[in-house]
Amino acid sequence: MMNRKDFLKKGIITTGLVTLSPYLLIGQEQEKEPQLDPKLVQEFVGAGHGKFDRVKELLTEHPTLLNAAHDWRRGDFETALGAASHVGYKALAQYLIDKGAQPNIFTAALFGRMDVIKPMLDLFPKALHAKGPHGFTLLHHAQKGGEEAEEVVDYLVSLGAKETKVKLY
Repeated sequence: MMNRKDFLKKGIITTGLVTLSPYLLIGQEQEKEPQLDPKLVQEFVGAGHGKFDRVKELLTEHPTLLNAAHDWRRGDFETALGAASHVGYKALAQYLIDKGAQPNIFTAALFGRMDVIKPMLDLFPKALHAKGPHGFTLLHHAQKGGEEAEEVVDYLVSLGAKETKVKLY
């Protein structure tokens, strides 16, 4: 009688999935990738607030920083894309998106993407009052989008969005 673990080992080897076997074997110790250095993540996210050249440099050296989030504490997590979005740095935000960063409703508000904002709020109406990094609202992000996002600003206000004062650390 063959147990499950032996069955999986034999099945993996006989089906030619040897390259995947380290990920599929149960009970085997996996070599763990080291975590990103929190200070490096903080520098990258900090650069996302306006240092385009530094973002490019760090991303070239450490591509896994792209979607890394820094924990500013109290549940305030931020990525470089989140930083670029709430300060209204569209060129940097677009660069990060082009590299594969994960945009969200806040980034859509910055870019004035009513085609994204409206269906999202239809599906999740409470997201109108969601807070992004540092507590910045959808309305804040849309306002940072300038003329391109005026329609989104008007729409959010029509739904009852209000700008809230954000207390930074």
